[in-house]
Amino acid sequence: QVQLVESGGGLVQAGGSLRLACAASGRTSSTSALGWFRQPPGKEREFVAAVGWNGLSTAYTDSVKGRFTISRDNGKNTVHLQMNSLKPEDTAVYYCAARPDMVVSRYITGYPYWGQGTQVTVSS
Repeated sequence: QVQLVESGGGLVQAGGSLRLACAASGRTSSTSALGWFRQPPGKEREFVAAVGWNGLSTAYTDSVKGRFTISRDNGKNTVHLQMNSLKPEDTAVYYCAARPDMVVSRYITGYPYWGQGTQVTVSS
């Protein structure tokens, strides 16, 4: 089993920055690919970013390209999401997810492990 714990969420004004962290524990060999997803109020969960084992393969949803950066530290079993130039539409619960293969995927169904989520609220 893999346990994922997110942190770093909070309330920020539009244009501000936040850095989310996700710590993995347990069977960390099953965290070859890591992703961030978010669920805005009243909407379905959606893909934000993902990173492969070596940290070089990444993918982003179009709306965050140039503003968000995903990175991982395998020595500490953590993945980060640096979020800059935040907008009110970025308001959501942000979830960390892991999958045991090396596929950098934007599809929810490919990730068997999920954290509890952290709230990000961007005020206008």
